[in-house]
Amino acid sequence: MSDAPIERVRRLCVAWPDVTERLSHGEPTWFFRDRRSIATGADRHHDDRVAFWLAAPPAARDPLIDGDPERYFIPPYVGHRGWIGVYLDVEVDWDTVEELIANAYHTVAGRGR
Repeated sequence: MSDAPIERVRRLCVAWPDVTERLSHGEPTWFFRDRRSIATGADRHHDDRVAFWLAAPPAARDPLIDGDPERYFIPPYVGHRGWIGVYLDVEVDWDTVEELIANAYHTVAGRGR
């Protein structure tokens, strides 16, 4: 029996040092040192799709979205900061998701140390 996609995201996020989880705007959100968010769930938050949004290094978002718009998108509210949206209601490339979460962690943790 496989886990729900958000459970896999949760495990990948909390595996990083100093990452905690709490609800923010009604969605599970993962924070570095309980202050700066690295990722947030989006269960039909603004549309009828299941996804999550995460921080990204500068210039990483657009090539990813341009290359696979069925999986990736510019999320509302945080997209202007370079964040990436990842749909979880399609076939998920978990290797890429794991890499994206690592990048999100390093992007946020690098600013928060």
